[in-house]
Amino acid sequence: MKKVLLTTTAVVFTAGFASADMTMSGAIKLTYGAYGTGTKKAGADAWKSEADLDVAASSSSGAISMSGTLELDEAGEDAGSVSIAMGGLTLTYDQNDIGALAIAPAGGDGEDDNYGDYSVSYSSGALSATYVGDENTDDSSMAITYTAGSLTLGITNLDERVGLGAGATGKETTKVSATYVTGPYTIALSGDDQTNQEWDASVAMANGDTTVTVAMDETEMMSVGVAYKAGDMSVTARQEFNNKAGTTDETEFGVTYTSGAITFGANYDSGQGGANNTHYGDEAELTTSVTYVDGDVTVLGKANDQDEMEISVSFAF
Repeated sequence: MKKVLLTTTAVVFTAGFASADMTMSGAIKLTYGAYGTGTKKAGADAWKSEADLDVAASSSSGAISMSGTLELDEAGEDAGSVSIAMGGLTLTYDQNDIGALAIAPAGGDGEDDNYGDYSVSYSSGALSATYVGDENTDDSSMAITYTAGSLTLGITNLDERVGLGAGATGKETTKVSATYVTGPYTIALSGDDQTNQEWDASVAMANGDTTVTVAMDETEMMSVGVAYKAGDMSVTARQEFNNKAGTTDETEFGVTYTSGAITFGANYDSGQGGANNTHYGDEAELTTSVTYVDGDVTVLGKANDQDEMEISVSFAF
């Protein structure tokens, strides 16, 4: 009898694998140092080990396809994103991790936290629509996009009036946008319906390895940005003019250089310093990094002008 039960169980178990695809991926990481995030300063230098394992499975044997992920790490286990699709319609559930709804929590690091729980999206030819909702509130986002050749039109209604509570609330806005590509030029316009209306306009021109972008917004601030890539080096730079929203016109630049297995990087943003010198980690005014790749192992060292540093060794599988 036991042999019959075991055989039956094995057949059912094997049939489950036959009708679905399963993959596993993960990473191991060891870190020393202390690196902040956003407006939250790092603590004392310390060792930290991390281990992550994701088990993903999907099934598409019929008209309805489904996928999901089990996430395991040193803090415990959690169910990841689950999606169900049929035709052009897709339902996705991922508690507090769908980014169309995102607000910086009070007392946090100043960075936005996602709190969208589910989304329903539909795509048919040139038209696509996505609705994102939150289980605990009536907050929602509804975005519709239409593409006709080189022209893309969009409208998004965003309601974050409840938000995360305790001072971390947003507002309700409707934003329209248009993007048009003609030859080397990309023209983008957007604006919303707030009482103090916000709008943005930009023109980008690509010429070989160089892209130049000129932009302007509702504060009459103008900016010019340049992105250039040649071989193993890439450089970006951006300068603001007439910034009435801030105390000074921001200057930004970044450079990345790769030589074999080593990559050097440096970024500067004057808007993160001066009177606003309360940004840490990767958001600091000046950041530098060195990455070395040896097979599957990556060694990363980074530092900033806030006297923070961090060295990590990791590999992914």
